[in-house]
Amino acid sequence: MLAATTFLSVMYLPSSLAETIVNNIYSEKGLAGTMSQTQVDKNTYTSESRFGWNNRRIILDETLKLDDKGRVIAFETEGQSAFGAKISESYTWENGHAKWHNEDEQGSTKATQPQFYVPKNSTLAIDNALIRYMIKNDLKKTDVLPYGKVTLTKLDEVQLGDEQVHLYAKSGLSMTPDFAWYDKTGNYFAQSWGGMYVIRDGFNKAQFEQLKARQLKAEQAYLENLAEQLTEYHPALLLDKVNVFDVSTGKTLKAQQVLIEQGKIVQVAPMIKLNKRVATVNGEGKTLIPGLWDMHGHLSKDTGILNIATGVTSVRDMGNEHQNLMEIQSLFDTGKVLGTRVYRAGFMDKHSENSAGLSVKTLAEALDMVDFFADNGYVQIKLYSSIDPKWVKPIAERAHSRGLRLSGHIPAFMTAEQAVHAGYNEIQHINMLFLNFLAGEEVDTRTKQRFSLIGEKASDMPMTGEQMDAFIKLLADKNIVIDPTVSTFRSLLMSQNKQIDQEFAEIAAHLPPNFVRNLKGAQMQVDDAHLSAYQNSGDAMLKMVKILYDAGVPMVAGTDSVPGFTLLRELELYTLAGIPAPEVLKMATIDSARLMGVAHQTGSVSEGKVADLILVDGDPSQDIKALRKLSLVVKGTQVFKPEAVFEQIGIAPFTKASRIVL
Repeated sequence: MLAATTFLSVMYLPSSLAETIVNNIYSEKGLAGTMSQTQVDKNTYTSESRFGWNNRRIILDETLKLDDKGRVIAFETEGQSAFGAKISESYTWENGHAKWHNEDEQGSTKATQPQFYVPKNSTLAIDNALIRYMIKNDLKKTDVLPYGKVTLTKLDEVQLGDEQVHLYAKSGLSMTPDFAWYDKTGNYFAQSWGGMYVIRDGFNKAQFEQLKARQLKAEQAYLENLAEQLTEYHPALLLDKVNVFDVSTGKTLKAQQVLIEQGKIVQVAPMIKLNKRVATVNGEGKTLIPGLWDMHGHLSKDTGILNIATGVTSVRDMGNEHQNLMEIQSLFDTGKVLGTRVYRAGFMDKHSENSAGLSVKTLAEALDMVDFFADNGYVQIKLYSSIDPKWVKPIAERAHSRGLRLSGHIPAFMTAEQAVHAGYNEIQHINMLFLNFLAGEEVDTRTKQRFSLIGEKASDMPMTGEQMDAFIKLLADKNIVIDPTVSTFRSLLMSQNKQIDQEFAEIAAHLPPNFVRNLKGAQMQVDDAHLSAYQNSGDAMLKMVKILYDAGVPMVAGTDSVPGFTLLRELELYTLAGIPAPEVLKMATIDSARLMGVAHQTGSVSEGKVADLILVDGDPSQDIKALRKLSLVVKGTQVFKPEAVFEQIGIAPFTKASRIVL
């Protein structure tokens, strides 16, 4: 093995020997950072990544040594994650033995030849080396360490000036393929990357838009093919001998028949007289409940896969780019892509170095945006942390005059109590309730302090007393809805190095190994003095949830994280807080539908309503964890088998699919 001093010394070779390529990363505010790779000599590369968004910043420094065939023999990276956790990772191959080590895992294996290693934290140079090697050797698939195979599929090519670039789909490392553009030698060139984008330095946005359109077309073709494979259509469907849970009363009707025709629930009865033969499902021993609602999603075209597989049939999107969201909704509604019903909240922030998403610079612009969202069928407005507190009341007045609800983060230098008095109808994230007391008007909660204050102080904060009781009463009296996203905050604050995030620990055995790797480790850098407090913050959040429930404060369940599974965990946490499972199911179905103004159409297993339904192998009103075991999902005229969906994306199913007898 190369000595560390020898390996790292390549960083200091004369710059005249180096060749550097730079990729620029852009957000809606402009340049967000760069990713650069330097070829120091024939077999040695370094890379630097420096970019940030929404007060998160990634820093990575990488050194890579290849053999003469372009395979990895030594790799090292140091840096920090988006929320500040330390990143330190290395890999070496020598004399038929491969070893790797990072903050969360270490391992070794015999390898007669150098093998590619996939870092836990993706880095530029090693990814480029893999793509170059596969292209040069015309490989469609190759084994990688610690485990798995990478498949590389070429989808498109474009000439941009003097540069020929190629679109590849790289699959095998995550649940869905990664689509990105590479130059002719295999170095990363461009990618549409959520709300951000990457393109090689020297190329402009117009050229990126050309690549983006072709990338999105390829992604959509993949998703449309998946939907075609996994969607069944039945003009009529009978669920026989099924237990039907009434979310409004909390009672279960035993051994019912439920007839669905043209996507609507036609009849629910112990025995239904049929005039014709219909497709039938034996529901014996299973429970039929309404499809679940995720009231805090951020949709992309592929999030529907996990949502549908886990029984989520409706999502309220809490922040997205307008045209992107409209396209997603159209694809989901038409069934071209697996997806849910979509309810849209319009997002805005005030432009600042810490702002996120759609940013406005003046109150007049903010009011115009309210009108835009109202004119385009949005259901509410979501404000973010940089909004000027003085703007909240006029924004609320405009939103309410246009029939929209107002919600969001509590703006920095404003308290939750003040936001409620100014016109908030709903508060996103449970940390905002704690910050009412821990931050007040003094702390800049646009920064990571909106997280660290909860980790350090929430567990010691009094949960009763004159001030707290008055605040909770205010929320209840004004019917302020709380969207807690407890599971996501527990992941952020309580994750620890070398351990699988406890929010996913019970289902980790079902998930793809490379996905589970990324569930290990701390998300934030927590010093030893505060480690215990951060762990105890999880209990404080659950206590707050129960206090809200007991006081009659309405709550809705959302994720703001991994689709589907995070919602199931969120519901489980509510029961662990002491809320009865039937009440939790009510929150996640009819209560959410009522808040969105569609309870007359959906949200319960009722005659005349849209057939958004899930068939559970068990009784979730007795054990909320039974929601993992879905044998069938119905979304109107579409029928899905979660077993088949899970298998397509590398997840071991939780139960067998129900058989549909024609």
